[in-house]
Amino acid sequence: MRSTKPSARWCARSRRAPSIPGIRRLLHIAGLTVATTLLVGAASIAWMAKGPFLIRGAPPVDAPHVPDGALREDVRVLCEDFAPRGYRHVPTLDAAAGWIATRLRVGNLQVEEQPYTLREGTFRNVIATLPGSDPTLGPIVVGAHYDAYGDFPGADDDASGVAVMLELARLVASETPKRTWIFAAFGTEEPPFFGTEDMGSARFADGLGARGARVDLMIALDLVGYYSDRPDSQSFPLPGIGALYPNTGNFVAVVGDLGAGDAIRRVRRGMQAARTIPVCSLRAPTFVDGVDWSDHLWFRRRGIPAVLVTDTAFLRNARYHTRNDTPDTLDYDSMGDVVRALYAVLKIEEPAG
Repeated sequence: MRSTKPSARWCARSRRAPSIPGIRRLLHIAGLTVATTLLVGAASIAWMAKGPFLIRGAPPVDAPHVPDGALREDVRVLCEDFAPRGYRHVPTLDAAAGWIATRLRVGNLQVEEQPYTLREGTFRNVIATLPGSDPTLGPIVVGAHYDAYGDFPGADDDASGVAVMLELARLVASETPKRTWIFAAFGTEEPPFFGTEDMGSARFADGLGARGARVDLMIALDLVGYYSDRPDSQSFPLPGIGALYPNTGNFVAVVGDLGAGDAIRRVRRGMQAARTIPVCSLRAPTFVDGVDWSDHLWFRRRGIPAVLVTDTAFLRNARYHTRNDTPDTLDYDSMGDVVRALYAVLKIEEPAG
């Protein structure tokens, strides 16, 4: 009977190393696998970092010109007439809130103040509402904080955001949109309140929820005044993603967490429609520095679509949180372009018909 065991010769042959053609095939397959993995990884990083791709841009929006004189004066007043604006200086912050309220009392804007008491004193949010003609539509909120870190001037952080918000509100104050537009100045954003329920924006978001308001979109403006045409003036929060962006800090960024993709797309699409300033976007996990470091934080934690519009803060502006963050360091022409770009967002987000 023939043995069913493999022959010794077969066993010996089976233990030999693969032939040269076999090795080449294995290396080829391994190379394809590595290349595919790297390609998918790079595409995933690009998708995550740059946010949802715009398949189709918005039609151009003809945004009115914004003279830089008003922006310059708003920043100067906040940094000089109401200085310092740190949380230890409650009377100064209170006076700044009153000035902001006065600046917002134009056109059809309805202005109210929201006081809230903390251990450190009583602070105020200032809210201007432009009522829409269709109450079934959720409002859009544009907000910025008017306090500053420590005793520093806080020109870029965040007098620039307040100035842009004020000029945007004044630009649309005589209109009657279909969707309600809300412009808010928040009283406490900087440490020691940052990241806590004592942020002015957290108190404001809670107030909206208590009234049953279903916010459609929130845009936080924080550090929107510093721009540079110098090569390599822009840095980035993650290694390697600089290859996806300009290295010159002359753009404005729309930033959100991984769940804010649709909000990022809407805001970037609208801002690009103004054709006034380069617009980039970043979508990343919240553990990445800067992704949730502003007033959109509490809106996102309450499930509201919200993004940050920024000049990228410390990734571009070395004066961030220093005494050198002064009004003379800002680019007011570019700030005017940001106002016009945000105007385009409001117009693009108006329901058709």
